[in-house]
Amino acid sequence: MNRSMTLLAAALGMVLAAGTAAVPAAAATTTQGYTPSASSAVNSSRDADNKAFYEAVMKSARSKQAANPYLLAVTVTYDASQAPTFRTVISQSAQIWNSSVSNVQLRSGTNADFRYYEGNDSRGSYASTDGHGSGYVFLDYAQNRQYSSLRVTAHETGHVLGLPDHYSGPCSELMSGGGPGTSCTNPYPNTTERSRVNSLWLYGLAAAH
Repeated sequence: MNRSMTLLAAALGMVLAAGTAAVPAAAATTTQGYTPSASSAVNSSRDADNKAFYEAVMKSARSKQAANPYLLAVTVTYDASQAPTFRTVISQSAQIWNSSVSNVQLRSGTNADFRYYEGNDSRGSYASTDGHGSGYVFLDYAQNRQYSSLRVTAHETGHVLGLPDHYSGPCSELMSGGGPGTSCTNPYPNTTERSRVNSLWLYGLAAAH
């Protein structure tokens, strides 16, 4: 290989390394996607691992709350620094959830319970977990152009708060994700979803005392 080819190969290697460094490789074994998998077994596995992700986030948030036991809600801290393109949408999604539920609140901060990342992925956007509770939310550029970005982000954040996918649901159901199609732009959880999150985090709040 001549010198120019060697330099080109090295440059490509650096680009590939830079493109993959942003997302933790260890957490990419199972995903909760915005659109359904063709395999029911995969969807079932997603539900189980999503539960582990939610429980880990709750455990992290509860351990911090122990220092402030009189707080009225569990605070879950997120870090959006690795998803600068979606920072405004992530903030809007947090505001939607904060106005929809009372037992858990989302806050931006450095000592984060979970993180957002952005990039290109053929799977689209997803909440990813390693099966042991550690995970993050990944926002795919193409899918966020095809679907309502705010709905996608609020949906994936719903997984962090403990909600599973329900693709067969109507557009009024946030966790139906991409099931209702690209025309669905609703970013708000419905009454049942809000009640479920409040119930899940009421348990977390009680356990924190």
